[in-house]
Amino acid sequence: MRLRLVIATLALGLGSATRAEDLLQVYAQARAADPVLAAADAQLGIQREAAAQARAALLPQWQLSATETRDQQDGSRSRTLGSGISQTLFDLGRLRTWDAERALESAQDLRVRAAEQALCARVATAYFGVLSAQAALATTQANEEAFSAQVAQAQKRFEAGLSAQVDVDQARAYHALARGATQQARQLLADAREALAELTGHPPGELKPLSAALPATLPQPAQAQDWVDAALNTNPQLLAQARVVDASEQRIGAARAAHWPTFSAGVESTRHSGAGVSEDQRVGGTQLTLRLTVPLFAGGASQSQVRQAGYQRDLARDDYETARRALVRETQAQYHAVVSGVFLLDSSRAAVAAADQALASTRAGQGLGTRSMTDLLLAIQTQAAAQNAHDEARHGYVLARLLLLQAAGALGEPELAAVNQLLGDH
Repeated sequence: MRLRLVIATLALGLGSATRAEDLLQVYAQARAADPVLAAADAQLGIQREAAAQARAALLPQWQLSATETRDQQDGSRSRTLGSGISQTLFDLGRLRTWDAERALESAQDLRVRAAEQALCARVATAYFGVLSAQAALATTQANEEAFSAQVAQAQKRFEAGLSAQVDVDQARAYHALARGATQQARQLLADAREALAELTGHPPGELKPLSAALPATLPQPAQAQDWVDAALNTNPQLLAQARVVDASEQRIGAARAAHWPTFSAGVESTRHSGAGVSEDQRVGGTQLTLRLTVPLFAGGASQSQVRQAGYQRDLARDDYETARRALVRETQAQYHAVVSGVFLLDSSRAAVAAADQALASTRAGQGLGTRSMTDLLLAIQTQAAAQNAHDEARHGYVLARLLLLQAAGALGEPELAAVNQLLGDH
């Protein structure tokens, strides 16, 4: 299995050198290598075994025993071979413990589903984080080149006596700031790529960007409360916490059952051999036993265990309420992020168009002497800011839709595939 994973990883690495990777390919790599999801699966296995062990205490128990005795005076030896089978007929404490372990198994199964959805969200966040960082770097590089050209132009105009030294100094100041912004953008891109590599286990290749034509629609259903209701009913992390509350209730029942009698049946047989053992003893015998155990006093431990289980139940309820409130807030926040994203896409697109037009007009005006160097530098800076805002709005809108689906408990590979259709070539 490990060899196949290595081969698959190498194949994906070779493929990335020839063509860009998309969101689904990156998700497949992360699913095969993510330790968080693997840990959730391992924890589910642990809890399944705990439930199996709790059930085993209610099933028949069979034991064999062998004893050898040696007399120190005459050196004779005698042996005893015993066999015993017992079956619990009534033990409320063990039954409630089994119920609690099964509830915790169900909770962990839901946590695995939540981890799968969280992996989808983490992959999408890291993927679009790289795309945003790439777009920001491209914009700052273009900005730096534009300011560099303005430095050269200002220097020529100054040498020709058409402008003052202050125009050259101002252009150089903007160019120096742009160089710093470019270096910072490179660092942010490197960090974004490392964040994606943390999920997949290897450095990412070239990523497919969002296509230029990005449809933007409001959430359906249209009301935030509908999304909140869906989240409260289907979010696996919240449902898992509800199962933990159920398990804590069963723990209280198990603790209270310490006051109840237990009833069991058994069959025991023995056979003796060796010196000094009569013929009747050699044959041995079989006994059928019925055992009733009535607890009378345990030094207060039983009552203490009941109180302890009650506190644990209260803690589980408080954790559930905390998770419920956080989920309501997160769902509403992501809903409003999608709604805002639709309007931000429109406004930022209009801002880019206006900034492009303003930059073109300012360049023409400077050539005619009606606009100053300061006007042109500010126009270049405004155009870069508008482009950055539009790129952030595009990536933020798509990511907000996915995070809203995660809050509602409806995020999976099909939803990633739908987003994957929005990707295109450079």
